[in-house]
Amino acid sequence: MNEGSLVIEMVEYGGWPNCIRVSNGEIELVATTDVGPRIIRLGFVNGQNLFNNYAETLGRTGDAEWHNYGGHRLWHAPEIFPRTYASDNEPVQHTMDGTTLVLRNHEGANALDKEMRVTVSPTSPCVEVAHRIVNRGSWACELAPWALSVMAPGGHAIYPQEEFRPHPEMLAPARPLVLWYFTDMTDPRWRWGRKYIQLRQDPKATTKQKVGFLNKQGWAAYLLGGDALIIHYPYDPGATYADMGCNTETYADSDMLEVETLGPLTRLEPGEGVDHVESWTLAKLECGPSEAEIDEKLLPILADCSL
Repeated sequence: MNEGSLVIEMVEYGGWPNCIRVSNGEIELVATTDVGPRIIRLGFVNGQNLFNNYAETLGRTGDAEWHNYGGHRLWHAPEIFPRTYASDNEPVQHTMDGTTLVLRNHEGANALDKEMRVTVSPTSPCVEVAHRIVNRGSWACELAPWALSVMAPGGHAIYPQEEFRPHPEMLAPARPLVLWYFTDMTDPRWRWGRKYIQLRQDPKATTKQKVGFLNKQGWAAYLLGGDALIIHYPYDPGATYADMGCNTETYADSDMLEVETLGPLTRLEPGEGVDHVESWTLAKLECGPSEAEIDEKLLPILADCSL
């Protein structure tokens, strides 16, 4: 199927026979329909997959327990077991709405509908992913839409700090920085800079790391082997965010690194929904961790992507 300069086709990927590939000739993504909703591959055509996949779970379907297939998924915060870990091992509904791929499933254990509306630009290396969760239960629930991108190993994530303001020019706090019980701020994978917080993925790591924060600037980036994924997402100054005020979280272990963004914490009455939109830009970029180099090479391509 061709929509303008987009190619949309059914393909086999990783043992799942019914995946959907969307490409504009420069970039491509692959979404699963046998499980999900998941975007299991993202990258330049004929290039590396920026998302991590797990060999032991590729092609699996129908299991009762939740699996981390990798890729990009939609969860709901705060993280609570077993609520958050509802299985997504069944086929998803999938339709095309113009040039937008719509993926839906029903999380029966929690009476929630989850939806991704995925739109690839026909002319630029950009993707919009609109996430939606609808309460189909009989009573109200409180949650935050939580979008998680499971990035391939070997790269590093970059998150902007708030603008540095010297004392006593600004006496008010800038934002929360939230630590988990297993966070080790002395771990060499962290780089705590004046302008950026960075987390490096290390396949030799033996511990897990996680930090959350309120990101008012609304972007994050992951750099891997000459490719970059830049994620833009909204910040609402009037909203309440989960996990002590986080709209951004990052996690790393020996397999991957997660770039996680969250929408506002929302009370949903039966039938009500909440939305959270990410805009992705892919770029060819060689950039080290020095803040001067990030300023020089990454900042010029941070302009919003126009689909």
